[in-house]
Amino acid sequence: MLEAVQMLLPEPVPVHHLGLFREPTTLQPVEYYNNLPYHRPTSVDPDPFPIPEIAILLDPVIATGGTASAAIQTLLEWGVKKVVLISVLGSEAGVKRAAEENGSEGIEVWVGGLDVEVNDKGMIKPGLGDVGDRLFLTIGK
Repeated sequence: MLEAVQMLLPEPVPVHHLGLFREPTTLQPVEYYNNLPYHRPTSVDPDPFPIPEIAILLDPVIATGGTASAAIQTLLEWGVKKVVLISVLGSEAGVKRAAEENGSEGIEVWVGGLDVEVNDKGMIKPGLGDVGDRLFLTIGK
């Protein structure tokens, strides 16, 4: 099995982390971590970290679409040509915003399920609860 995967991916695939969260009162995205390589070319190494043609972005829930859109914008500014956003659940308006706010060309959004709306706190209705609380066991804080 490993040999089959190695045949499909002949060279290592870079994995980078771009961390954003939604500030709860303003519902605006906040970037807390970014390890995308921003190294400048030199005469010795003209392309030390080539920018990939495609980036796969994972976001468990797209509620308002703000953090997904901000992450897409960061990747496009970095130079990625195509962004594939994969999510478990999204609101209709949030998925539309994520897909269209930075120009729809070069952006694909794959969502496992859609709910119709979000409430005034930016949570999907009926949704599945706060994913951050579920991931980091902070329910009840």
